[in-house]
Amino acid sequence: MSSTLVDRASEFLESRLSRRNFINRSAFVGSALAVGGVEFALHPGTAYGAICSCGDLGCDCGSTCCSGFSEFCCVLNGGYNYCPTGTVIGGWWQANGSAYCSGPRYYLDCSAQCSCLSGCTGGFPFCDTSCDGTNCTCALESCANYLNGCLQFRYGQCNQQIACMGRIVCRVVSCIPPWEVDPTCTTALAEDDSTANMNRVCTTAVPTPPPPPAPPPPPCFSPATMCETVGMASSTDGGGYMVVTAFGKVFTFGDAANDGDVSGEALNAPIVGTAVCPTQNGYWLVASDGGVFAIGAAPFLGSMGGQHLNQPIVGMAATPSGNGYWLVASDGGIFTFGDAPFDGSEGGQQLNRPMVGMAAVNNGSGYWTVAQDGGIFTFDSPFLGSPA
Repeated sequence: MSSTLVDRASEFLESRLSRRNFINRSAFVGSALAVGGVEFALHPGTAYGAICSCGDLGCDCGSTCCSGFSEFCCVLNGGYNYCPTGTVIGGWWQANGSAYCSGPRYYLDCSAQCSCLSGCTGGFPFCDTSCDGTNCTCALESCANYLNGCLQFRYGQCNQQIACMGRIVCRVVSCIPPWEVDPTCTTALAEDDSTANMNRVCTTAVPTPPPPPAPPPPPCFSPATMCETVGMASSTDGGGYMVVTAFGKVFTFGDAANDGDVSGEALNAPIVGTAVCPTQNGYWLVASDGGVFAIGAAPFLGSMGGQHLNQPIVGMAATPSGNGYWLVASDGGIFTFGDAPFDGSEGGQQLNRPMVGMAAVNNGSGYWTVAQDGGIFTFDSPFLGSPA
């Protein structure tokens, strides 16, 4: 009975909505039937009519709130066009033919950050709604506004290092490509031209002022501080290890020496990896924009900071001499510095899943890279198996 109602509601919606909007509405239908399928089955009327209580305000089905889209962030931010505090860009889509941009118009979804990882199991990318600090409603409690904090949806081209996100709080609109707004965003295209001329006056009446300076990162005491761990490395004798967070905080254990970090600096991009200098005290941290930070006695041998990258950097490895290192990008591209030899890469090749890290052969003769699905790629190094 419930599957029949879902089919009927889907047919009704598909004839009236864009693909993105249709996906959102279909999620509403499925959620409603899971909770109240018996009630729908016993009362006359369409499934669409039964689920059209948007944001818990009981809005009319023809209202803006019930259109299936998230509100523009400027409505919630007092007119300023940027993601609110406690959110992060999870993905974007493009709309062509907009009257507000000379080229494509871009929409960036600002998703709530999770204070716990409950719900994010088995590859599911969204935390429980009790963990994301937002509530589903019509923005500013008005049926004339779009949704605020309702949709579990992610295109996923931005901040891929954050595997678990909350519901979409709002969307930012831009004539500038997303990867120039946030370096973690990739160029993978999602498109919905039906949104091209959706608008709020606050996004176009005057140039949007830049957001205020970001507050200093909070102390890393609990998951609520959004202290995502992004990498670790062993001390040279194996008697300790260090762990590094996305905002550059370093924690050391065992005999690993803490020579400092960059947690107090204003970073252009989040830290994504680390490597220990094998021959002397110190280590390197690398950011997603290719910036390299040499800590302690580790030598600075160059970086990709400020250079154009096709895809963000996701990891690094050091040569045995301590006088070189490699960086790997999510598309498999390899960048070498110092005495690190270039032994090949997957840059420009079709990957099933993006790269997430790399490791060097102990004698410096080559390296491995690993993809998100567990695929191993060898470069002058032995293939010993993979979990792909």
